[in-house]
Amino acid sequence: MIVWSLLINMLVVGLCVLLHYEVLYQLSSAIKALQIKPRLKLVVGVFGALAAHAAEVWVFAVAYHGMVKSGLFGVLEGNYGGALLDAVYFSFTTYTTLGIGDIVPIGNIRFLVGIESLVGLVMITWSASFLYYEMQKNWKV
Repeated sequence: MIVWSLLINMLVVGLCVLLHYEVLYQLSSAIKALQIKPRLKLVVGVFGALAAHAAEVWVFAVAYHGMVKSGLFGVLEGNYGGALLDAVYFSFTTYTTLGIGDIVPIGNIRFLVGIESLVGLVMITWSASFLYYEMQKNWKV
């Protein structure tokens, strides 16, 4: 099972990195082309980045949900009822490194949980640097 866990981890991480790259790339083009006030372009960038993060959380959540349902990779114990939205909640707390602790991973699924925190940290800082760059271009004082 460890090989399948590693493959799932690589697939999920790769999908999230590519998703984030594509969203930021498209946002960069869209922000440049928008015919609105420069400062409002930053708002578009913020909402776009938030949408990318939410989509990435859902990618991890679907992976958790499938891994738990399969019964092959471990379980999520505690305040986890088995619904997809429970996995989404757990994914949000993991991605943001909030880690409330009311849901606990047991088994090989822990590896995906650990990598999600790292991915979340990297994607959030990537968005921050992207928005800072856009702010430098569009925030005229």
